[in-house]
Amino acid sequence: MGMKAGNALAVDDITAGSNVRNSRWPLASLCAATLLASLGTSIANVGLPTLAHAFGASFQAVQWVVLAYLLAITTLIVGVGRLGDMLGRRRVLLVGLASFTLASALCGLAGSLGMLIAARVAQGLGAAAMMALTLAFVADTVPKEKTGSAMGLLATMSAIGTALGPSLGGMLISIADWRALFFVNVPFAVLAGGLAWRYLPRDPARSAAAHTRFDFAGTLLLVLTLGAYALAMTLGRGHFGLLNVALVLAAVVGVMSFVSVERRVTAPLIQLEMFRNAVLRKGLIASMLVMTVIITTLVVGPFYLSRGLGLDAATLGIVMSCAPATVALCGVPCGRLVDRLGAQRMGLLGLAGVSAGCVLLAVLPTRWGVPAYVLPLIVVAFHYALFQAANNTAVMKDVAPKQRGATSGLLNLSRNLGLITGASLMGAVFSFASNADDITIASADAVAMGMRVTFAVAAVLVGAAFVVSLRYLTPASMVAGQVK
Repeated sequence: MGMKAGNALAVDDITAGSNVRNSRWPLASLCAATLLASLGTSIANVGLPTLAHAFGASFQAVQWVVLAYLLAITTLIVGVGRLGDMLGRRRVLLVGLASFTLASALCGLAGSLGMLIAARVAQGLGAAAMMALTLAFVADTVPKEKTGSAMGLLATMSAIGTALGPSLGGMLISIADWRALFFVNVPFAVLAGGLAWRYLPRDPARSAAAHTRFDFAGTLLLVLTLGAYALAMTLGRGHFGLLNVALVLAAVVGVMSFVSVERRVTAPLIQLEMFRNAVLRKGLIASMLVMTVIITTLVVGPFYLSRGLGLDAATLGIVMSCAPATVALCGVPCGRLVDRLGAQRMGLLGLAGVSAGCVLLAVLPTRWGVPAYVLPLIVVAFHYALFQAANNTAVMKDVAPKQRGATSGLLNLSRNLGLITGASLMGAVFSFASNADDITIASADAVAMGMRVTFAVAAVLVGAAFVVSLRYLTPASMVAGQVK
């Protein structure tokens, strides 16, 4: 209740002032959509063993319940964002919420694993609209000087959804069955849809973009390209074989074909001229690199805590919850820092802090145990929240209205690609550095070595993001961030 009350106060603070009196409920509707999309990502994970038993399927087969949702979001998010620019963001967001609601019900009613996976794809389509368009709506619902606070609040809701999923899912399975994991989304989605219908600003009656032909060829190419890349990173559980190599090559060919098509069509899915914007370029690169590192705490952390430090499952869960809890608590304060001190400056501070936290994770835990793991993890989580609020604000703050949906889609895409890449790449680094064929039975010393090397690599990656961001930082942007 305390966290919920705190978030209500945060909404009031962000929307305070006579010129934005009507912003409270629109922002609340965006928060509800963000929480639902992140909850859909994490709530199914805890049910995988139950699903394997219920359908008599292998663990590798039921993993597609999670992968189908993530792949749908990753491949469709840019196209959905573009549709929002063309047809109206409110209209497309409402369709996305309706799709998410219906698909959640179909997931709960599924009679086979194949039906469940198909319903999860439809649920991912709805989540793609929710993720792509909530960021795009911020400029329409809060004043420019409060953009950072709003971005921080959305990051908080995303973290709450991610952290709430496993605990809520575990409770539902214990008192009902696996179907409750999906049925629980329905009333919340209906509520979010009602808030969005009632309070989000209506789309303009006529728009030049609405009469533009949708780039189906570019969209199909992008979907196939992103799908090939995502599958290359997820199939084989970190072990690259011929299929993975073929999928990577297909993704490379897909990128070249996509660029060629986008240069020729009159109304491209992604206007390549957008990438001439230095802030957008560095924002996408930094976002992908940082998310590649953040997923490391979820991939490497459980193995190190269980094998290296000998923690039981309950204690491990408590330690792992420190990061999302920190992001949830710090999202709004970090957003206020961004509003006060400037997005560029706070983005750099966030990157520096994440890199420093990775260095501490590489050095301290193997010497001083659990407390020395938790403290650097909190350092990483806090500075990640600061970076997220700053980066989203810097990228979205001055985007033209007709490009907000596509830009938001690109920003979320870079984040998802970082998660997918990091889960594979950093997992492979961990396995290689541990020098163990089976990491689940590796010795404590081997796991500790893998931990040190993996987080050292993570620190280098975030350092590269810092250098990229510093290169594009101008004196004017620093002056703009100063308090007047």
